[in-house]
Amino acid sequence: MTDLPIVRIATRESPLAMWQARFVARKLADAGFDTRLVPLVSGGDVDQRPIDGTRSVGLFTKRIQQALIDDEADVAVHSLKDLPTEPDERFKLAAVPTRETVSDSLVSPQRYDVDTLPKSSVVGTGSRRRMAQLKALRNDLDIRPIRGNVQTRLSKLNSGEFDAILLAEAGIRRLEMDDLPRRTIELSQMLPAPGQGALGIEVRAGDTTTSNAVSKLDDPNSWLCVTAERTILSQLHGGCLAPIAVLATIVDDRMNVHARVLSHDGQQCLDETGELDSPDAEATIQLATNIANRLIESGAREMIEQERSSNL
Repeated sequence: MTDLPIVRIATRESPLAMWQARFVARKLADAGFDTRLVPLVSGGDVDQRPIDGTRSVGLFTKRIQQALIDDEADVAVHSLKDLPTEPDERFKLAAVPTRETVSDSLVSPQRYDVDTLPKSSVVGTGSRRRMAQLKALRNDLDIRPIRGNVQTRLSKLNSGEFDAILLAEAGIRRLEMDDLPRRTIELSQMLPAPGQGALGIEVRAGDTTTSNAVSKLDDPNSWLCVTAERTILSQLHGGCLAPIAVLATIVDDRMNVHARVLSHDGQQCLDETGELDSPDAEATIQLATNIANRLIESGAREMIEQERSSNL
């Protein structure tokens, strides 16, 4: 190890968040840095009410960002889909490691897929995006809000409160729940949240030592893809509440972006796509902005405002 100060990593205490922090710690250790985890409890971990328009932005991120401000930690590890898109000059997003799968999975003891779920099945999700897309596919289902970490949600499924629940496949894989009975939902049926499956590693603005250390964990293609997705989310003023789904991929140096905005009942849906050869940061942001503008011209902002005012 080096003679540099220990890198303190702030994280939520949930099993998945701890996995993410330990992953970052291992990567930093491989790069020659000593690390120490700083587990914290976020507002989203304590408050289990359904998320609504008054209290959700930064629900899972503010506490660990505060640890940077208070010099309790040097690095904050986020699920990138939870990190607000509004710029904050106090922080710098220093790295986005290689992304996990972006797919959602339908978890049920019977291994139902979207098409084989019995009529009126009770399905749990804490995401308006998932709810709206599932309703667009199956308006005969009883889709209800569910909160808590992965283990809490699974306990509610196993107790019979739900017939199935929706979870991010990335979290299932990271927690090594390989035997969990589930079916991965095709991306043609359900697009992910902006940043889903990616980690965001934040540092204090101006902390060049930590920023340089963390930058070794960055994956350029993952960074560009989440930049496209988060730019669209930001341009739409969507926050984390509106049913907005975006997926950017890079294959053979060609970026493809697909964005979707829905009403809460899935009956209204706006789709826009775009492509880009040899993407760089500037061109990626421009492509994403163009896609967002086309959605806005089609009425996306009005739809988002209407959805923001409604509860799950």
